[in-house]
Amino acid sequence: MEKLPVPETVPAPPAWFTGGVLMDPLRGPRDGSRVAMSHVHFAPGARTHWHWHPVGQTLLGTDGVGLVVTRAGEVVTLEPGRTVWIPPREEHWHGALVGTLMAHLAIQEADEDDQTVTWLEPVSDEEFARANAVAATTEHS
Repeated sequence: MEKLPVPETVPAPPAWFTGGVLMDPLRGPRDGSRVAMSHVHFAPGARTHWHWHPVGQTLLGTDGVGLVVTRAGEVVTLEPGRTVWIPPREEHWHGALVGTLMAHLAIQEADEDDQTVTWLEPVSDEEFARANAVAATTEHS
């Protein structure tokens, strides 16, 4: 067993995120394991850009309330203790609601080429507002 060092919190790359986002990169694929994992902290209204994962992604909410949104328009709330699975290659984004912070563990596997994610364009303000409106009409359960 190897005790990994405590990760240094770093700002998320602005090329892939909108708004204030900090990341604790917990581990990357290494030593025969393809698993990568980060604890990601979103300021209110902050979000990822559209993206997809070649082997899928699991998100586990740890703080606040956020959204996970697919290209098809499905909106799922992400709260502490809730787990969301995004299938391989499904284009999606995730982030905090307008009025609250959100944090989650992001867990994904690398593919045969050691890729864990493909980043796409930013989420527009209109797309973000539409998802927030949908979330406001559903209960957080």
